[in-house]
Amino acid sequence: MPAAPLIRYAAFLRGINVGNIRIKMPDLQRAFAQLGGQAVVTYLQSGNVTFQSSQSIAELKVTLEQGLSQTFGYEAYVLLYEYAQLAPLVAAYPFPRQEGYHAYVLFVQTEAVFAELTALAAASPEAPYIAPGAQVIYWQAPAGQSTGTPFAKLLAKAKYKSTTTMRNLNTLEKMLAE
Repeated sequence: MPAAPLIRYAAFLRGINVGNIRIKMPDLQRAFAQLGGQAVVTYLQSGNVTFQSSQSIAELKVTLEQGLSQTFGYEAYVLLYEYAQLAPLVAAYPFPRQEGYHAYVLFVQTEAVFAELTALAAASPEAPYIAPGAQVIYWQAPAGQSTGTPFAKLLAKAKYKSTTTMRNLNTLEKMLAE
């Protein structure tokens, strides 16, 4: 029986290198390799990783969250996507890039949380700056206020910790440029 083909994945770790959870990218790269990832590459210092594996997303999520939790001593949350999904998500960003604003993509792992956040965003005073995409939510946030707006405070709730993570569009573009 032939081996399963390798698939390139993008992993986004929630909440590392903020607060008390500090992980150096070479250590993260080694951990992914020890957990079965191949061709592992890390980006910036915020838990962005690309790698190859023949396992499914469901299998990888369990392996990575358990392995990273044990290796680094924190409760790891990993959102996984096939790498091929990134370019269309970035290209679909619906807002013009503007001076004084940051462009964000909120990755949402479950349908129920996506539906809930989409409804809450539509009722928010920030609604003109928030748009749903393909299992992501796009957000244009005023520079310097990306943690203090009503939408940001909503996203900081503990109940969304395991199913969402935010990335700057510039970061995603750098990941695609490699």
